Amino acid sequence: MKKGLTLFFIAFVILPVFIGGLSPSLSTSAYGQEKSQMAIARLFDAKDNKVGVTTLTEGQNGVIIVLQVYDLPPGYHGLHIHEKGKCEPPDYKSSGGHFNPYGREHGLKNPKGPHAGDLPNLLVGPDGKGAAVLIAPLVTLGPGENSLFRENGTAIMIHDRPDDHMTHEHSGYAGGKIACGVITKY
Repeated sequence: MKKGLTLFFIAFVILPVFIGGLSPSLSTSAYGQEKSQMAIARLFDAKDNKVGVTTLTEGQNGVIIVLQVYDLPPGYHGLHIHEKGKCEPPDYKSSGGHFNPYGREHGLKNPKGPHAGDLPNLLVGPDGKGAAVLIAPLVTLGPGENSLFRENGTAIMIHDRPDDHMTHEHSGYAGGKIACGVITKY
């Protein structure tokens, strides 16, 4: 099986079955149990080229994010959920800042943090491809102040440099934004 097809199979077939098996609330039954909440974000670069896809599923300990990217610069990249569901190139300022409904400081390692939208760095290989499965414990696809389905929407953002997960003033020195995807219900 080719690598891309294998990642697709894992992300869209095996992982949802595995996740559904973890919690009865995530499965669907003939007795009317609610289906799990799901979302998708198609990632585009500043030239409007598609460079990846992200699926999001409500889990027991937060939102499970499955990310696959291609045609990106090799190395580590900051990865965040941003507060507005707008991805207007070339600088993506339309997406606002990091999703931060609790008013915390930036950084997974910051004792006064993190933002709800702070995520681990993404590693992209020498071939420009990368994949990750992450859990965002401070967000939900359900209702609430930390819902990713808020009135202004939310977005997944990839930065050009790694996030130091500590520095508040400059969002971890993650640099410019190189790819963005609006989070939408699936």
